[in-house]
Amino acid sequence: MVEAFVGTWKMTSSENFDEYMKAIGVGFATRHMGNLAKPNLLFSIDDGVISMKSQSTFKTTEAKFKLNEEFDEMTADDRKTKTLMTFENGKLVQKQTWDGKTTTLERELQDGKLIAKCVMDDVVALRTYEKEV
Repeated sequence: MVEAFVGTWKMTSSENFDEYMKAIGVGFATRHMGNLAKPNLLFSIDDGVISMKSQSTFKTTEAKFKLNEEFDEMTADDRKTKTLMTFENGKLVQKQTWDGKTTTLERELQDGKLIAKCVMDDVVALRTYEKEV
């Protein structure tokens, strides 16, 4: 269940994230900062509401949501999206839609690590996090 994601996760690797940011339309300056940032992900649950916070020296963003309920999200790169979070086959799936575009971010736990797979069309980025104890 989604409770397994609760805690603080520190980024340990990022692959192809610049190409992913290009694919979703992020400008050069923001991509540069995004590539330098090594955000922590913090997950918590309070009375059925999930909080997902991304903290870095560049920017901190937080989304609070209930599974299977669409909500308005302001992303770290200042996109205003309609976002739907679901839990499917052990994965926390985030579908963001804006300006006729859609991207999907899948987060799953593998061997004690959190793997985030960011997909836009045929571009895929992988970001790996380890849980802080």
